[in-house]
Amino acid sequence: MFRQILKVTFVLASILILTGVNVRAQVFRNSNFGASGSIANDTVSTAERNMNSGEKKDQRPSFTIKRYFKALAHKDSMNITQMWFGSLILPGTAQIYNNQAWKLPVIYGTMGGFIGGAVAFNNKYHSDGSKSAKNMRTLMAGGAILSYYMSVLDGVANYKSVKKPLPARTTIFASMVPGLGQILNGDYWRVPIYYGGFVISGYCWAFNQKQYIRYRNMYIEAVDGTYTGSLTTDDIQWYRNSYRRYRDYSVISTALIYILSVVDANVFANFNNFDISDDISASVHPAVISPSSASNPHAESGPALRSSLPHAGVATPQAVGITFNLVF
Repeated sequence: MFRQILKVTFVLASILILTGVNVRAQVFRNSNFGASGSIANDTVSTAERNMNSGEKKDQRPSFTIKRYFKALAHKDSMNITQMWFGSLILPGTAQIYNNQAWKLPVIYGTMGGFIGGAVAFNNKYHSDGSKSAKNMRTLMAGGAILSYYMSVLDGVANYKSVKKPLPARTTIFASMVPGLGQILNGDYWRVPIYYGGFVISGYCWAFNQKQYIRYRNMYIEAVDGTYTGSLTTDDIQWYRNSYRRYRDYSVISTALIYILSVVDANVFANFNNFDISDDISASVHPAVISPSSASNPHAESGPALRSSLPHAGVATPQAVGITFNLVF
């Protein structure tokens, strides 16, 4: 049982790391590190400004381990995925970044207590073979894993962000606790559907695994000549291979349901603020349009721009026209 818990923990950690790669792509934020100055004697076109802006964005420094520890010292910033990865490796670092360092003694005290208990009961089990010591060892190991898991969830939950809801937070929650992402999105009715799928696929997984082990042992007995049943060796081999194949299908279906729940939470978190109303309208009304804004609606206006244009002292006439607004 203890080894099975370790295997499950390793599989969950691998899934979380792979999920985080996809999460990082959607929370990558472009930052402009350049400073904007006033317009000089020459007019800068919109295309040139966009090109210069793109060049500055491409020069964004990469996030390194040094920047990570600077962020922990609150001298830099990091997104939620970077913080999440760090807390998976170093528990408690998310609480430091969230200005909740007072939680560190609670986290490490709880984890240390469970780990110490697991070690003590493990030694007791190996010394006298007590079944109760074996069960307590399993419980203590499970408590240590649960306290670690909760510390990571707490760090993600307390990450401060202007954007609400934050799709990356929803995706991380859905990957760590299936159904939690749907709860954050307000799609409560989907949670029983996914857990119903987990229950069915899990039951099929356990049943087929049990039958596979049964016929595998029978096949070993048939090969050794100790089998006394009525089935032939070929029949036993066919049943063994069939249940093994069905077990593998059950594992694949469980993984697909899990992935679908994560993707579902991510998609609907991104669409949370998407306008899906039936308001489709159009309006036309007269307006006074200046030649500069008519030729380039994104152009800058004001005295600084007019002084930089040719014939700055000549007044440019305004035109009367119409504006057309379409809402859909």
